[in-house]
Amino acid sequence: MSPLLRLLYASAALLFSVAVADAETLTLSLRDSMRMALGNNSQIKAAVYSSQAARQGVVSANSSYLPVVFFEESLVASNSPTTTFMMKLDEGRFTQNDFQISTLNSPSTSHDYKTALSIQQPLFVPSLSPLKEMAAKDAQKAELELEAARQGTAFQVFYTYLEVQKGNAQLKAADKAVADARENMRLATVRTSAGTGLKSDELRSRTHLSMVEQQLISAQNNLTLARMKLALLIGLPEENMYEVSGLLENVAVPAVNDQAISDALLNRVEIRQSHADLEKSVAALKLARSEFLPTIGAFASYQLNAKDAPFTSDNDSWSAGVSLKWSVFDGFRRYSEHKRALAAQSASREMLESATKDVKYQLKESYLRCEEAGKRLEVARHALQDAEETVRLLAKRFENSLATMAELLDAQTALNQTRANLVENEAGFALAGGRVYYMTGTFVKEMLK
Repeated sequence: MSPLLRLLYASAALLFSVAVADAETLTLSLRDSMRMALGNNSQIKAAVYSSQAARQGVVSANSSYLPVVFFEESLVASNSPTTTFMMKLDEGRFTQNDFQISTLNSPSTSHDYKTALSIQQPLFVPSLSPLKEMAAKDAQKAELELEAARQGTAFQVFYTYLEVQKGNAQLKAADKAVADARENMRLATVRTSAGTGLKSDELRSRTHLSMVEQQLISAQNNLTLARMKLALLIGLPEENMYEVSGLLENVAVPAVNDQAISDALLNRVEIRQSHADLEKSVAALKLARSEFLPTIGAFASYQLNAKDAPFTSDNDSWSAGVSLKWSVFDGFRRYSEHKRALAAQSASREMLESATKDVKYQLKESYLRCEEAGKRLEVARHALQDAEETVRLLAKRFENSLATMAELLDAQTALNQTRANLVENEAGFALAGGRVYYMTGTFVKEMLK
């Protein structure tokens, strides 16, 4: 069974389990999401159909080597002297009286039923081979487009899956911020009621609560949109409820080295597409050169002619032969096409060199960004510990009238921002690891292990 069929069956099983679950919430892992997307995403399906169409182009090119058979049935009526003369000859009805001058100049209306079977067989057509090569390269490019769609969609699912997880974490952080803000407002209200606090502290804490409540609303909407986008990518009906699994583990990536770069140059779709374009330009140059050569073909035909009814015979005849055609002069068109093919080949070669440089740069950049994301995550975790301890100390100082509400709320705002930064850095570190595999062209293979 092909990998595509296996993916389709797996996706169908997942969708079936969703359909029978009714109100039960489905829990999706990253691998489940990617498999569903690879089997159900419309862009991938479109790429599959495009690949199938391109393969038919190869079949069509191969068919040019086969003979072409025509069947023809026609009826002709005329009183033209030359036409009626030939009709009678073809039908075998020509007589001595037909040589009379009056009959030759003013014949009566005649008609002829012709049944013909003819065959044309190319023997030497220089353009057929390069046309076949170009069709094969188009099919190869279509296959690579399918692979690019699979890699791109899988990475988009990975990114969106992280967005859903990040949205869940941000929503929890926003809930925690609201709970903290309510506690600060409660403390301020108690102090005001006891006559030890200021009314301005109570108002300030209420303003702070309103601000974090607005952030909670935004976090809820961000999560809803991320969930909708993930459902759209994997082909899940909008009315189905689902949850994603816990936070992703860090994506371990190998160290960058010459071997990793070499593997990326072999696996990246862009490089393989550039190679296909270069090879197609070589075939196009062969096609341009083939225009300077002759073509040779064989032909044969057999026909029946009748006066009174179709598919009958008053007389039959056949013909066969070989033809050679050679264009001697066409206004310098072939020379222009040859120069254009040479220029296109040079352009393809430069595009391949450019793509190679880009892939090397992108791979090295992804490694550096992954290393950077790891260091940022470590700093963000320490910052959260420090911010939580700062708020804890200031809350105690505020309870004992040793700190102002402004100091406490400033520390609380910094804590909320630190929590958000930690969520961003956790998702960013996982995304950076996945991007390394995406840049090596092995994202689907590595993530579905």
